[in-house]
Amino acid sequence: MRIAALLLAVPGQLLAQTMNAPPAPIDRLPGAGRAVAVEAHAARREALMDRIGKGVILVRAASLRDGEREVLQDNDFRQDDYYFYLTGIEAPNSWLVLTADGPDHETTLYLPERDPAGERWTGKKLGPGQDAVSLTGIKDVRALEVDSFANVVKQIIVESPGPVYANWVSEGAIVGLDGDRTGLLNVIPIIDSMRVVKDSAELIALRRAIMITAEAQRAAMAAARVEMYEYQLEATIEYTFRNLGADRVGFPSIVGSGPNSTILHYDVNRRQIQDGDLVVMDIGAEYGQYTADVTRTIPINGRFSDRQKAIYNLVLGTQQAAIESVRPGLTLRDVSQVARRYMSEHSGNLCGSEGCNKYFIHGLSHWLGMRVHDVGAYSMPLEPGMVFTVEPGIYIPEENLGVRIEDDILVTEDGYQILSDGAPRTIEDIEELMQSGDRPKTDGGG
Repeated sequence: MRIAALLLAVPGQLLAQTMNAPPAPIDRLPGAGRAVAVEAHAARREALMDRIGKGVILVRAASLRDGEREVLQDNDFRQDDYYFYLTGIEAPNSWLVLTADGPDHETTLYLPERDPAGERWTGKKLGPGQDAVSLTGIKDVRALEVDSFANVVKQIIVESPGPVYANWVSEGAIVGLDGDRTGLLNVIPIIDSMRVVKDSAELIALRRAIMITAEAQRAAMAAARVEMYEYQLEATIEYTFRNLGADRVGFPSIVGSGPNSTILHYDVNRRQIQDGDLVVMDIGAEYGQYTADVTRTIPINGRFSDRQKAIYNLVLGTQQAAIESVRPGLTLRDVSQVARRYMSEHSGNLCGSEGCNKYFIHGLSHWLGMRVHDVGAYSMPLEPGMVFTVEPGIYIPEENLGVRIEDDILVTEDGYQILSDGAPRTIEDIEELMQSGDRPKTDGGG
């Protein structure tokens, strides 16, 4: 498909803003990734140290993946979520040490020394020095000497004035600790309780990821045509992701047509789509290490049949009832009960005497953030700043008919905001977009 045809799917004003406006700051320093929201990350570190009161927190960065041994789908590195949450930097094999002694807080960042010879292959990396201080706002940045750092950790564990917390306890101790984890506590549940309520910097990244994903849904709707292959829609989607600045996919793109529309996590995407098929597109772009998760279901020929309309509108009504119930104080379980009750009361004879709930075979919601299924308990009362999905579905294998509609919801002080409303979700809006341009028949190959 020609690029010009794809761009028809992006509203002119938004496209102009996205393509012509100065891009979000990235690579402020070579090899450092996106610019760091220094104040936001500092506030998170301070809040974490306040929570433990007295003790030391050890947070280990992710390591590079082995490109010789692993099949890399994007690149060889994605930062550990906990490390990124507290630093905002993408430097591998580094460490963050936080020390709290009542009101006295200390932050130390350990970075590997730069390797000029290696950087001929990889590009400039972030190492200890003034660049790292400027980027992170952390004043105490030290060189990480791998051979001696294990001894530093041992010393911290032995001499700490309080408990020692780590984000790597469940994975075992680092080399040099000889498997002895005496005195180490898991800090992950504490950070998880902070991550479930998003701050303003997190919401900026999430909104960008969701906007990109909504535009990819629009692009796919405009590109869809009979006898194309699922992977061609996938290509349109992921081209749009990259074209609008996404770092990677948040999860493998699901493009399931006909019988595949009834398979929840189908991601092979190789089938040729036939006239009359519905296509479930469950996709999410990742931006700044935060991911979207937006699902739309479309008729490949641009028009829903009467049967498809009836099932689709039941799913849409179920979703709308659930979304409209969202407010602080409820739980995701409460919202799910609203959805199940609506579907039960409005199924009529669409799915037989048992109703359509028997074909709604998954949960309604999950938390959203740095992971597509992000941290948080489903029993937690909703608070402003929480973000989650609402995604009812009906899957009838004997009819090759699957419908799922998923949106990303922000809890506000007085209710909710649909962050993904840039992607059409009513039958009328979907059909209008799909019929708005030429829809040539294309041979997708074998």
